[in-house]
Amino acid sequence: MKAEQRNNLFLYLAWVVSLTATLGSLYFSEIRGYVPCEMCWYQRILMYPLAVFLGIAAYAGDVSIRKYVLPLSLMGMVVSGYHYLIQKVPSLAPLTPCTEGVPCNIQYINWFGFISIPFLALLAFSLITILLFFQKK
Repeated sequence: MKAEQRNNLFLYLAWVVSLTATLGSLYFSEIRGYVPCEMCWYQRILMYPLAVFLGIAAYAGDVSIRKYVLPLSLMGMVVSGYHYLIQKVPSLAPLTPCTEGVPCNIQYINWFGFISIPFLALLAFSLITILLFFQKK
């Protein structure tokens, strides 16, 4: 496989991951009725543009998008990693009570004892970052 085809494949896969994460978050909030907490909104703010940017770049075969989307993906990893820690390590949760909305340590899903919505976001951001790092210039 040529380097250009390989780069386009990684770009396309990164777009598929971001699109799946975007649609998954919309499924949880709009169909299942899970109200997003503040940290979930930050993760959405970082993921939704990735679905658009990576989709356009995959269609155009523009691997130079990497320098624009990697910062979003890396910040998303940090935010979702912190959110996951807040859920799984209660002592890390802020001591201030939420006055409005859903607290960030609530776990709508807890599959296999460790898979929560922030974990899924962390997985998506990590996969996108790894796929973009595999591209060759």
